[in-house]
Amino acid sequence: MAKLVNKLVDSFDHHEAPAPDVGCVRAVLAELVLTFLFVFTGVSASMAAGAGGKPGEAMPMATLAAVAIAHALAAGVLVTAGFHVSGGHLNPAVTVGILVRGHITKLRALLYVAAQLLASSLACILLRYLSGGMVTPVHALGAGISPMQGLVMEVILTFSLLFVTYAMILDPRSQVRTIGPLLTGLIVGANSLAGGNFTGASMNPARSFGPAMATGVWTNHWVYWIGPLLGGSLAGFVYESLFMVNKTHEPLLNGDI
Repeated sequence: MAKLVNKLVDSFDHHEAPAPDVGCVRAVLAELVLTFLFVFTGVSASMAAGAGGKPGEAMPMATLAAVAIAHALAAGVLVTAGFHVSGGHLNPAVTVGILVRGHITKLRALLYVAAQLLASSLACILLRYLSGGMVTPVHALGAGISPMQGLVMEVILTFSLLFVTYAMILDPRSQVRTIGPLLTGLIVGANSLAGGNFTGASMNPARSFGPAMATGVWTNHWVYWIGPLLGGSLAGFVYESLFMVNKTHEPLLNGDI
């Protein structure tokens, strides 16, 4: 794993071919599978914990903790599992955040996001069938939370996720790069606890898109796109501009290993 991460770090200035190759196809398929498993696990855990109440209704702390743990474990393990193939994005905010910093091509980013959205939709549609039509929890703003407040919350939570990713994995000075993908699950869990009763703590447009697609509930859905995309992109800019010493990385990217 250490050699893999070092190779990824050393390949920061690599630019992939404009046309998708076999490695790109494998990476896109990996994003499809990994995102499907992440959303399936996260949404099914939310359903099992009884988190599908009325929109805006606060979850009891025990329920919120159960959902946060499920998302933390799923994110940490699946990002690690897919790191050597696709970079283990599982999240359009990660893909776009890396795209705006110029570390992945527009074509690959587009294919990744398409795969992530398709996977999320399939996972939620299948869950509705397997659960006998149980309520699929849709990300919604908490009681008294305005769309603008929710937007700022999602920006901050996603900023936190990408900032930690840069610090643990992308920065050449990191002492935990070998286990960085696994540790990302910890910030996912922490943010889920922090923001779960305010916005649902999406941090991931694909995670919000699947339940909305399966249920047809799109209320304030734009918050779960603009917030994470802004937060992820801002984190990349801030970390690379202020904290990165040697810009020689390309982890979480494209699987061209």
